[in-house]
Amino acid sequence: MRRKMLGVLLSTAMVVGMLSGCANATSSNSSAAESPESAASAQAETGDSAVATADGGKVLNICAWNEEFKSRLIDHYPGYEEVDGTTGKIGDVTVKWLITPNQENAYQNRLDELLLAQESAATDEKIDLFLVEADYAVKYTDTDYTLPVTDLGVTADDMKDQYKYTQDVVTDSNGVIKGTSWQGCPGVMIYDRAIAKEVFGSDDPEEVQKNFSDWDKFNESAAKLKDAGYHVVSSHEDTFRVYQNNAALPWVDENNKIQVDDNLIKWVEDSKKLVDSGYCDTYAQWSDDWTKGFYPEGKVFSYFGPAWLIDFSMAKDTEGSVAHDGGWGAIEGPQGFYWGGTWICAAAGTDNADLVADIMKKMTCDPEIMKDIVLKDNDFVNNRTVMEELANDDSYSNEVLGGQNPLKMFCAGADKIDMANLTAYDQGLLQDYQSAMGDYIKGNYKSIDEAMDQFYTLATTRYPDLTY
Repeated sequence: MRRKMLGVLLSTAMVVGMLSGCANATSSNSSAAESPESAASAQAETGDSAVATADGGKVLNICAWNEEFKSRLIDHYPGYEEVDGTTGKIGDVTVKWLITPNQENAYQNRLDELLLAQESAATDEKIDLFLVEADYAVKYTDTDYTLPVTDLGVTADDMKDQYKYTQDVVTDSNGVIKGTSWQGCPGVMIYDRAIAKEVFGSDDPEEVQKNFSDWDKFNESAAKLKDAGYHVVSSHEDTFRVYQNNAALPWVDENNKIQVDDNLIKWVEDSKKLVDSGYCDTYAQWSDDWTKGFYPEGKVFSYFGPAWLIDFSMAKDTEGSVAHDGGWGAIEGPQGFYWGGTWICAAAGTDNADLVADIMKKMTCDPEIMKDIVLKDNDFVNNRTVMEELANDDSYSNEVLGGQNPLKMFCAGADKIDMANLTAYDQGLLQDYQSAMGDYIKGNYKSIDEAMDQFYTLATTRYPDLTY
C-alpha cells in the first residue's frame, strides 16, 4: 500500500521574520505563548514502508520547545527517572529530550528537518513523540507524519472525559484524531489583590468583577487605575487573545482569502485608546519590561491568561513576586477566551509505539494522574470529571491566587471554547496582524488602513497562496 507523505514542510519564518521581527518567549515562560508561525505543506506519494510503526526501540526521542512537558513526565509518569538535563529513563528505554526554543520559528524549523529525515534516520534517531500548539497543529495533523491515536490503541473510551475542543484541535481534515493533550486552557483575568483593595475598595473576586464585566467598564476602571498610578494591563498585547477568540470569522475563507473580523478591528481601536490614554504600555509579551508587572514595583493591575500562566510563568518561585506572596486573584473579566495548550503527537515511523501510547493514555486520560497534576501543579487538566470534582471541592485552593479556587470559572470557560474557525494559517496571520497593528497603536502609522496594507504585505509574503 502506498501512502501520502509530507513532501515539503514549507517554513517561511526566516523570510517573514526579517520583515516582522516578532519575539517569543514560550521557550522559557509558557506552554502556549505567542507561537512561531505555521506553514502550509504539500504532500507527495512515497513508498509504503517508510512510516510503518515498530516497537521495542531503545531510545525515545521527544521534540519540544520548552521543559513543561518534561516536568510533567518527571513528576507524574510512573517509572520515569531523570538522568540529566536532556536525558531520562523509562525502564530500559533511554529518553532523549530534543528541546529547541520557539524564537524565530526555530522549533518548527528543527522539527520539520527531523520529520523530513524520518524515513532514512537510524532506528535510535527517529522521532517518536513531538509537541505542537493549537496555532500550528493543523500543519502537522493534516499530514501522514502524525499517527492516528487509534492506531496506537488510544480509544474513544479512553478519551471520553476530555474536553471536545482539545480533540478538535488535532483532528485532521478526514475527521481522524492525531494527538492528545493533558491540559485545557480557558483564560481568566488575573488581578493584583493589593491594587484592587487600594483602588476599588475590595479584593473579593465578585466585587472586582463588577468593575470589569464588559469593555466599557474595563476602560472606566483603567482610568481609575491610571489616576492611582497603575496600568490596567502591562501592554496592549495582553488583550489580543480575548478579542481574537471572540471573532466570528476564520482568518481564511474557503477561497484562500484573508478575512479580518470586526472584533479584531475593535481590538485595534480599543488598544489605541488604551495606549494613547496612558492606561497601558506597548511592551512585547514575554519581554523583561512586560514581566515587570509580576512584581509590585511594576505597578500593573492585571494580566489575561489560563492556568499555565498563573503557575508556570508568573515567577511564583521568586521571592518578592506578587505570585510568591499569593497576591493575585482571578475573575472572568470582560469576555471569556482561551490561550494556548500543548498537544502530544506520535511521529509516524516511531519504534516505540507502545510506550508512546502508554504516555498518551497515562498523561492525558488517567484520572488519578490528571488529578495529581492539578493538586501539585495547579494546571487545568483535560478531564471534565476531575475538574468538576475539584471545582466543587472546598479544600482545593490556589496559593498564587491567595487561596482562591478558580476552577468553576475555568470549567465554565472550557465548555465554551469553539475551534470551528481554526485554520492552518492562524499562527502566522495573527503574528503578522499584531505586528502591523502594533505599529499603528504605537503611532508608527497614521491610520489603520496603512497598517492593514502592511499586514497584507506580511501575510501574502509568508503565504503566497493567500489573497485579500
